Amino acid sequence: MYEAVREAGLRIPEDFSVVGFDDTEMAGWAAPRLTTVRQPLFRMGQEAVRMIVDNHHGRPMLTTTPVRLSTRLVVRDSAAPPR
Repeated sequence: MYEAVREAGLRIPEDFSVVGFDDTEMAGWAAPRLTTVRQPLFRMGQEAVRMIVDNHHGRPMLTTTPVRLSTRLVVRDSAAPPR
C-alpha cells in the first residue's frame, strides 16, 4: 500500500491514511510508522483451546453466542484526520 500511494504521487498521511491490522513488530519499522489494530492474540488462543477441550468432553464447541474480545487501536504516524 505504501508503495502504491507513493507511485501515485501521494503522501502518507498528508494525502492518504493507512491503517493495518495485527500490530506486528514491523508496523513500528515502516516509514511512516503504521497505525494498526491490535488483537488479543494470547486470549484468542486461550478461547480456541477452551473450545477444543469443551468439544473433547462432549460439550458443543460451536455456540450461538459469539466470543467477543476487545481490540485496541494503536495510533502511530500513518493516519491523520480528514482535511
